[in-house]
Amino acid sequence: MQRSNDATGEADLIAKVAEAKTASLQLAMAPAVTKNRALKRVAESITSEREALIAANEKDMGAAMALIEQGKMSRALASRLKLDDSKIDEISRMVESVAALDDPVGRVTYSIKMDEHMDLFKLTVPFGVIAAIFEARPDALPQIASLCVKSGNAVILKGGSEALQTNRVMHSILAEALVAEGIPKGSTQLIEGREAVSMLLKMDGMVDLIIPRGSNEFVKFIQDNTRIPVIGHSSGICHIFVDRRADPENAVEICYDARVQYPAACNSMKVLLIDSSVAPSLLPSIAARLIEGGVRLRCCPRAKNILESRGIAVERASATDWVTEYLEPTLPVKLVDGIDEAIAHINCYGSRHTDAIITEDRDAAKKFLRMVDSSSVIHNASTRFSDGYRYGLGAEVGISTNKVHARGPVGLEGLVTTKFVLFGAGQTVIDYVGKNAKPFLHQRSGVEINGRY
Repeated sequence: MQRSNDATGEADLIAKVAEAKTASLQLAMAPAVTKNRALKRVAESITSEREALIAANEKDMGAAMALIEQGKMSRALASRLKLDDSKIDEISRMVESVAALDDPVGRVTYSIKMDEHMDLFKLTVPFGVIAAIFEARPDALPQIASLCVKSGNAVILKGGSEALQTNRVMHSILAEALVAEGIPKGSTQLIEGREAVSMLLKMDGMVDLIIPRGSNEFVKFIQDNTRIPVIGHSSGICHIFVDRRADPENAVEICYDARVQYPAACNSMKVLLIDSSVAPSLLPSIAARLIEGGVRLRCCPRAKNILESRGIAVERASATDWVTEYLEPTLPVKLVDGIDEAIAHINCYGSRHTDAIITEDRDAAKKFLRMVDSSSVIHNASTRFSDGYRYGLGAEVGISTNKVHARGPVGLEGLVTTKFVLFGAGQTVIDYVGKNAKPFLHQRSGVEINGRY
């Protein structure tokens, strides 16, 4: 019986991916006006169907609470799962913001006149079929789906099992709205179950790109078990370094925001570094504000001594704290002897996600921004700004810590690739080789592709 069920599941998955592949060819040619109209309808449908979404989410939250009581789920994960009226409004605005962005498909990134009547263009084009495997957040599915549709890609969506009911209703609303406005049926597909992921990883030739969002271990598993290209969104071990010339008020408020505003976010501060020369005067104020916000501090010996001498009780940090992504309000704190040690620590222990410096010293800021090897580096602002929506990308499918193709928050620009298109008039290579070879013009003359493609 088990083999029969497995065979049925595999056949269903193959059918969904095949339908997405067919739809992707049509979606790649969809005009911007159609895609924008469809996304606006999605935004409207999400708000009009809020009762159904909240009812589905309540089922997921009920199951989550049971798992918390059994010690099988953290409260941090459950906090990501919650959907309410304000979150629905935020999701709707996010989809509308994607609709308002310029179409990334069909842009000419390079053009040259090779010879008379022979023009070469490099164009942006969709990947085709993208598989997105993401965490249990109610906004992840519409974010990813809207960006894929706008960039002309069909998408296979696999969300966390914790959001099963929410994802089912969200996808149903989204798919119906897209088709109603002319987007090819099957352009978005929802799959479920861990077995589906294992099968999906073997579908090179049908799936063109995989985007996993989750832990380092999860991303590495995906990368190690597929031949399909992967854009890796790994963990967010994000640092803030408080320099010796930091403005004290800025330091207190930025650190508070970065750790407390949304502790479970991948771009929240996970480690605080502070210059030892200002730690005695500045660290107690930062620590008191963080503790007031419910943060548990785990400090290196020097930081612990300073705080305890001021009557502030903290825990002692261990070696594993510097490489742990705390999603609940826990914060390791370490004193460093200057900016060079801070940069070395971040490049050694960080996840190359987002790191920030707080300083009024422009030279120190420039050094930090140039030498810290992360996808986002920030001066005098919270790490929480590292986000596709806040960066003006409309939304994001994830934050990539890779250095190839896409890096940082991956929006529309990261979801297209390129191809060369050459227009000729009967030319053959034989005329351009040998003793009497005809020379190429290779003129960057601003030749336009309009009307020819």
